[in-house]
Amino acid sequence: MQLGDWTFRVFTDGNFRLDGGAMFGVVPRVMWERHHVPDAQNRIAMTLRCLLAEHGDRRVLVDTGIGDRWETKHRDIFAIERGQGHLVGELAAAGVSADAITDVVLTHLHFDHCGGTIREVGGKLEPMFQNARHWVQERNWRWAHTPTDRDKASFRPDDFHPLEQAGLLELVDGAREILPGVRVTPVSGHTTGQQLVEFDTGQGAVVFCADLIPLASQVRVPWIMGYDLNPLLTLEEKRRFLSRAVEYDYLLVLEHDAERECCRVVFEEGDFKAVGPFTLAEQAVAGHAERE
Repeated sequence: MQLGDWTFRVFTDGNFRLDGGAMFGVVPRVMWERHHVPDAQNRIAMTLRCLLAEHGDRRVLVDTGIGDRWETKHRDIFAIERGQGHLVGELAAAGVSADAITDVVLTHLHFDHCGGTIREVGGKLEPMFQNARHWVQERNWRWAHTPTDRDKASFRPDDFHPLEQAGLLELVDGAREILPGVRVTPVSGHTTGQQLVEFDTGQGAVVFCADLIPLASQVRVPWIMGYDLNPLLTLEEKRRFLSRAVEYDYLLVLEHDAERECCRVVFEEGDFKAVGPFTLAEQAVAGHAERE
């Protein structure tokens, strides 16, 4: 999809499943299962979507999926489905090598968002994207090193430690423009120092909203994950962000929705709702029609 001088494409690092109850917190199953049918183990289907944004000689990749360094036990627990080098393979098939990526923006350091950042070669760990600067909120970087008992299983140090050793780590302090037209904004309800990634194209904003709104169904303000460390803060952050999304007609890229790549947001009958088109290709066609 082309917006202004930016080109956007989505790629996936495969699929996985998480417990539906954990994904929706206090929302009753009878409500969320209308949108996400659980399997026999109460898990719902989710994807590992990453965004590639290109402008001039910059190729910016947002998040890197779950990676391939998983034992059979955990592959079964999370029902991980991916081929060898899944994300990198999809990029290569589209004509983009790992070495061509200039910047990787990690929304946060949970394993399903940064697991593909590191690869194992000859028994040693090294960055997958060796020519890229890797942008992480400093608060999330520090939190990932000293998590609580409640969330420590979400972090795997080997997913990010080699970045610092390789000199590819760029720590960000708060909201700022990290590259021309690329702004990050911290939201900490889910985990301390998660960051939204906003691309200002001159023809509207594209926002990768990570785990603030991982699924289109979670545009509803009260539909918040049980994983969130501070759900009341998430509630406030969602309401504030979604109000801006309606006012400025943001295009939201959804990281984990297995069926919907993206959406826009409207406010109707007292709550926010996701509206289509739900793929970047359809958005491009709709946008072209509007301009004509």
